[in-house]
Amino acid sequence: MVLARWRVKNASLTAWRGRDQRPPLTPESLGLTSSLEMSRPDRTIILDARALSRALQRMAVEVLELARGTDRLVLIGIQRRGVELAERIAKLIEKDEGVVLPRGALDITLYRDDLETVGPKPVIGETRIPGDLAGKHVVIVDDVLYTGRTVRAALDELADFGRPERISLCVLVDRGGRELPIQPDIVGTKVKVSDGERVDVLVEELDGKDEVDLVRTS
Repeated sequence: MVLARWRVKNASLTAWRGRDQRPPLTPESLGLTSSLEMSRPDRTIILDARALSRALQRMAVEVLELARGTDRLVLIGIQRRGVELAERIAKLIEKDEGVVLPRGALDITLYRDDLETVGPKPVIGETRIPGDLAGKHVVIVDDVLYTGRTVRAALDELADFGRPERISLCVLVDRGGRELPIQPDIVGTKVKVSDGERVDVLVEELDGKDEVDLVRTS
C-alpha cells in the first residue's frame, strides 16, 4: 500500500514538473525582432536582370539617336558602375552598327566638392580618355543620378581633357533629389525615393548579378 501511494505521488510530481518545463524565452517566442533582423535593410527589386537588360537596350538606341550616328560619339562612364554600364551600351551599339565605339572612364574623386570629407588618402580609380575630345559628342554614363554633384565633378574633369562639341548625360536610374540644375538626357528608369531609402545598382562584373534595388535603411 505504501509503495503504491509512493508511485502515485511520484507520478503526480513528474506530471507537475512536465507542465512547468517551458521552452526558453527568445525574441522570436516573444514576438520580437532580433537586433540582426532590425539592422538588416529591406530590399525591393526595381529591375531584375531581364528588366535591366531591356533598359540598357533601350538606352543604347536612344544614345544612337541622340548622337545621330556613331561618327562623333564617345561614351565615358563614371567610376565605378557607370563604366560597366557604358561598356555594355557601347557593345550593344557596336553590334547593331558594326563599328568600334571609343569609350573611356572617369574617376571624379579629386574633383568632388566635399573632398575634405573623404579622408587624407582617398581611393582613386582609373581615368581613361579615348583620344582628343574636340569635336566629339561625349555621352557621360552613370548608374544613379541623385544630387547632381557627381555629374558636376565629371564635367569639371572632362574640361581638363579638351572641349567636346557636346556633352550629354545618360543614367540608368534617376532617383530625384537634385541639388544642382542638372538633368539627364537619357534615363533607364525613374524611382521615387523617400527619406531613409537609397538605390543600389548591382552589375554582374562587380557584384555577381544584375539588379537594381530600393533599399530601406531606417
